[in-house]
Amino acid sequence: MASKEQPRGSIPSMQTSGDALTGETVVVVLGASGDLAKKKTFPALFNLFRQGHLPGDLHIIGYARTKMDDDEFHKRATQYLGKAPEGNEKEFNEAVDKFKSISSYVAGPYDEDSGFQELLKHVEDIENQRSNGGEAKRNRLFYMALPPSVFTVVAKGLKKNCYSKEGHNRIIIEKPFGKDLESCREMMTALKAEWHENETYRIDHYLGKEMIKNMLVLRFGNVVLDAALNKNTVSNVQITFKEPFGTEGRGGYFDEFGIIRDVCQNHLMQTLSVLAMERPVSFSAEDIRDEKVKVLRCIPPITQKDVLLGQYVGKDDKPGYLDDDTVPKGSTCPTFAAMVLWVNNPRWQGVPFIMKAGKALNEAKVEVRVQFKDVPQGIFTEVPRNELVLRIQPSEAVYLKLNSKLPGFVSRAIPTELDMTYKDRFTDADIPAAYEALILDAFKGDHSNFVRDDELDVAWKIFTPILHWIDGKDGEKPKPEPYEYGSRGPKEIDAFTSKYNYERTDDGIYSWPQTNVAANL
Repeated sequence: MASKEQPRGSIPSMQTSGDALTGETVVVVLGASGDLAKKKTFPALFNLFRQGHLPGDLHIIGYARTKMDDDEFHKRATQYLGKAPEGNEKEFNEAVDKFKSISSYVAGPYDEDSGFQELLKHVEDIENQRSNGGEAKRNRLFYMALPPSVFTVVAKGLKKNCYSKEGHNRIIIEKPFGKDLESCREMMTALKAEWHENETYRIDHYLGKEMIKNMLVLRFGNVVLDAALNKNTVSNVQITFKEPFGTEGRGGYFDEFGIIRDVCQNHLMQTLSVLAMERPVSFSAEDIRDEKVKVLRCIPPITQKDVLLGQYVGKDDKPGYLDDDTVPKGSTCPTFAAMVLWVNNPRWQGVPFIMKAGKALNEAKVEVRVQFKDVPQGIFTEVPRNELVLRIQPSEAVYLKLNSKLPGFVSRAIPTELDMTYKDRFTDADIPAAYEALILDAFKGDHSNFVRDDELDVAWKIFTPILHWIDGKDGEKPKPEPYEYGSRGPKEIDAFTSKYNYERTDDGIYSWPQTNVAANL
């Protein structure tokens, strides 16, 4: 029986974190005038602040090259906070006003000490006012919502000019972390020369998504699932990322990176590592990341024969990729990629992991689909395969496709689902956005859901050869297959996945009863 100290089902090692930031804390958001800060960083900080998860003595400073006063900054920082919850309009609006009161702005360059010295002066003025000149800890968290071209110079400028000697310092860095193995190593070497690994938080926001975090519990908290996920029972695994829109005027940025660097090498690779890793000693940060690195080291570089590339073309009133004025003329940059990875260890040897990602497709969806092997022949006629599906977004869900007898006098097996759709099962759950979860982890000092430097290194080893081939560094660039805007991808996709023993089937529908979250705490 569970004790009062540890409720039944608790996960002590997952609740353990490092040194939490408490008391006097200043958050500096660099790139404060950009889209990432406005649409993700500030809304996440506001929601955490409103819900009381952040230190009481908190101040937020925006820093960017754009010149503006505090009123203009407040307007931009609160632009994407969303609507007030029905019935809580007064409380929400009061929280917005208070959020503005603890926020201010400094304009300055990213490559000159003078800018960071002006930032330091503003930080120290705030700290001195609130501590009355006392000796309280002065914690500083720097969030770099910046393009990768300025990561290292900004990190160096912050360490030289704005590093606190009386408290904890943390720096949060957004992807992409380089463009290949060599550039990643150059960036990491430059960062590590200034910031210790325990001060550095490399964000891949997929690690903050509820379903990715739940994979650990699903895998290792259920004997039946962990026992079934291996080469003896699994035919193939698909990890799919689909967006229903194209580059929409951002083709210039996208063309520099492509779909593989933008999605596969980071988001989907993190998903794969959590799904395929072995049981860690605990759910502490280093134990989890040790197992992720171990499984990634078992994956050889992707080969050309295991890749299908595509680029969307216009259909009806939807423009093609090359119709985007910001895209270089004649670009062969893939907007769709399907590739197969092999995990050469005792659990997964011979099981293809099919990774698919694309823009301008027929729907918005990110999911993991584990397809099991065929039932032995002799009793059934073409009975469908079992599948375990983990839907990451939209509408988080876990469902297991099973075969069941059709009720009544008919002797026939039909596919059904054991379905745990979050919004139906957990009726009052308030699932935090990925950025909220990760920023809170950084405040807690918990590295579990951030990317370690050796993870990056081994992941780039897997992808760099195929990226150099696509970039034309090893000869002529491959030409991607065209596919229509709003389709499922290149027409070759079904033939490609069938080579790796995937069988496409139709989904069934099943509804579970509702579960009240609060009643089960």
